[in-house]
Amino acid sequence: QVQLVESGGGLVQPGGSLRLSCAASGHTFSNYFMGWFRQAPGKEREFVAGINRSGAITYYQDSVKGRFTISRDNAKNTVYLQMNSLKPGDTAVYYCNAGVKAMTPGAYWGQGTQVTVSS
Repeated sequence: QVQLVESGGGLVQPGGSLRLSCAASGHTFSNYFMGWFRQAPGKEREFVAGINRSGAITYYQDSVKGRFTISRDNAKNTVYLQMNSLKPGDTAVYYCNAGVKAMTPGAYWGQGTQVTVSS
């Protein structure tokens, strides 16, 4: 079992920045691919960014490339999502996920954190 707890969401103006964190406990964190997914009202949950076990390889949805950066600190059992140049279309609940395959949701989810981009 892996427990995931997200933090860092909130209300931000267009063009602003937020940094999400996801703290993991349970199984060995470095054994898992980690990813961020998001779900906007009335839409399906979608992949946003992913990172491999060592942190050397990252993956992004096209709409966030150049604006979002995923990183991980295996010593702290934490994965981060730095979000810059936020747009209203980024408004969603953001979920942390742990799995065994890149860009594919695994079995473990956090509770989600709300990100709202609005003036």
